Amino acid sequence: MSTRQRIANQPAWILHAHPWRETSLIVEVLSRDHGRVAMVAKGARRPMSALRGVLMAFQPLVLDWSGGGEVKTLVRGEWRGGQSMLGGQGLLCAYYINELMLRLTAREDPHPLLFNAYEAAMRALSRARDGLALAMLLRRFELVLLRELGYGATLDVDLDGKPLQSTQRYVYIIERGPKRQSGDEREARGGEEGGIDVGGQTLVDLANDDFSRFETLTEAKRLLRALINHTLGGQPLHARRVFEELQEL
Repeated sequence: MSTRQRIANQPAWILHAHPWRETSLIVEVLSRDHGRVAMVAKGARRPMSALRGVLMAFQPLVLDWSGGGEVKTLVRGEWRGGQSMLGGQGLLCAYYINELMLRLTAREDPHPLLFNAYEAAMRALSRARDGLALAMLLRRFELVLLRELGYGATLDVDLDGKPLQSTQRYVYIIERGPKRQSGDEREARGGEEGGIDVGGQTLVDLANDDFSRFETLTEAKRLLRALINHTLGGQPLHARRVFEELQEL
């Protein structure tokens, strides 16, 4: 990108921000057409700065920036509106989604469909009223994230190329796909092939975006967690650890 180029009126969300020097911020932004972008918001921490009350996470923004290096310069930011403040479990889920985006996406690698999924998830989090709704929207987002980054689950055929059957049990082998289990065989997760036990109905439901069965939600969480952990290279997620600690309390 040329140092003279300026991006204007770009829909965006703040993924992370931290202080820089005495009065400024470094922000990681998810933008619709330019992917994840790092930029400096000069003077944003000053009491009279126009950006001080704008650069908040989990709020839809429209941004202008310029620059050609790895870190751009934020020029303007405005709130797009239509999003209530998050709290409780919804806020924890939002932190989890942001951490996934920071850890798994590359800078300046646009994924418009992923941006749309992120925006839909944030708006759904502001409306969710129970744990079931939160679980459903997280699973939906995880599926889109993995698919857009090239790590999507195989949800149409097994390792032999045969269509998945809803009445069959499978062991899902990471980087290969679902393997049909014969008879009463149940290969435990972490077995010799590193497989995850999952029902055919769950895989069919995931392909159809159907989370109406509680068993589908339960098995989808286990399967997608394994795929995400593999993509992360085994590195733990801070938001997941905090959520689990709060659940224990």
